[in-house]
Amino acid sequence: MSPVASDRNLLSTPFSTTPSGVRVRVKVAPRAAGNRIDGIIGDGEGGVFLKVAVTAPPEGGKANAALIKLLSREWRLPKSSLAVTAGASERRKIVSIEGDAWELMNRFTAWAAKRESTDWG
Repeated sequence: MSPVASDRNLLSTPFSTTPSGVRVRVKVAPRAAGNRIDGIIGDGEGGVFLKVAVTAPPEGGKANAALIKLLSREWRLPKSSLAVTAGASERRKIVSIEGDAWELMNRFTAWAAKRESTDWG
């Protein structure tokens, strides 16, 4: 079963627009067996996160750098347009993506739908 609810709507997405682009709520698992995006998950308190695993340890910003590299590669965006803007030393983070908010949201919505259809595999 997919980690994404089939009746997901815009209120249950980790993506939200900002004046300078989009932000995404992320839950990171450092020191994982591989770098991967595992899906969209709820936190039990109404929050929704993109669940990501990285092999890097959570020290010296290594896990954050690995997160930015993974997301930029997955979304085909320059690394310079992504930044961890909250939660740098936490598992739950906010990643801000600079760009046209409408275009980015369309890209992420299509990306999530495609990933959901392949069961995030």
